[in-house]
Amino acid sequence: MLRVLITGVAGFVGRHLTELCRAQGASVIGIGRRKLSRHAQPPGLDAYIAVDLSEKQQADATIRSAAPDRIFHLAAETSVTSSWADPSSVLHNNFCSTHHLLEAVLHERPDARVLVASSASVYGSVASLKLPITEEHPLCPRDPYAMSKVAVDLLADFYAQAHGLAVVRTRTFNHVGPGQSDAYVISGFARQIAAAEATSSEHRGGTARIVVGNPDMRRDLTDVRDVARAYWTALERPRAGVFNVCSGSSTSLGEVLGKLGRLTGLSVEHRTDAALVREGDVMELRGSPEAFMRATAWQPELALETTLADTLTWWRMRLASRSSE
Repeated sequence: MLRVLITGVAGFVGRHLTELCRAQGASVIGIGRRKLSRHAQPPGLDAYIAVDLSEKQQADATIRSAAPDRIFHLAAETSVTSSWADPSSVLHNNFCSTHHLLEAVLHERPDARVLVASSASVYGSVASLKLPITEEHPLCPRDPYAMSKVAVDLLADFYAQAHGLAVVRTRTFNHVGPGQSDAYVISGFARQIAAAEATSSEHRGGTARIVVGNPDMRRDLTDVRDVARAYWTALERPRAGVFNVCSGSSTSLGEVLGKLGRLTGLSVEHRTDAALVREGDVMELRGSPEAFMRATAWQPELALETTLADTLTWWRMRLASRSSE
């Protein structure tokens, strides 16, 4: 049986990837920095190990004992806000965790295939004339988190080139779907609507008032389940490389609110909060998935309307379960 190791397994993508790996018949070992009760672990794990990958000895011991055939390295500190507050911590943790993991793979499981999840944030602000963004676009990070992902991205390429490890780097654009924290804007919209529904009779006759930054900002949105499938597909290939994972089209936040509004009996209104508009915000971020599609035949399957409907349903169920506790 194929042995899979997922770092950051309890995160948004990790939970969906665990489900997919199990469906593919793989044995799945998950790791994370915190100890988790069995109830808090993603369903389908064969084992969960609390590991601090920034400690080299722990990384070595984990790879040695897990003996994985494939590794999906998703673990990272991802908050841009926190990265501004403590840049050194984000840079250290994201870089060192990846470095120690790849060193452990080199010495303990050199034949394993590894996916290192990078981010579209490595490209920074891109002029509209340069869209869609391809993998050849210069890296130009604009915040400490993005800088840490550039470092991780280049480190992974170094281990592929210098040591011959089968490391695939994915630069993933915005991904959304059920199970995402409401700290992310679209999931936050869905939670606010579900909360407004909970206080309205039969989800009708009320109003959901949504606070938004700039509703004209456009993002390349891919369903998290399509992203998980992209990650699995990426390691079906025997060679290293770097690929954008994205839809190739962009949608404004205002359009997202319109689509969510059609999924509820409430009237959805939004107002712009200037405090949520940051100087230097990128107005449009849109990638080209062509290289990855050519290499793997992957393409997004879930329409944005399906993603939004499933996200809203997830929040309805989550809020209902909270109220019944």
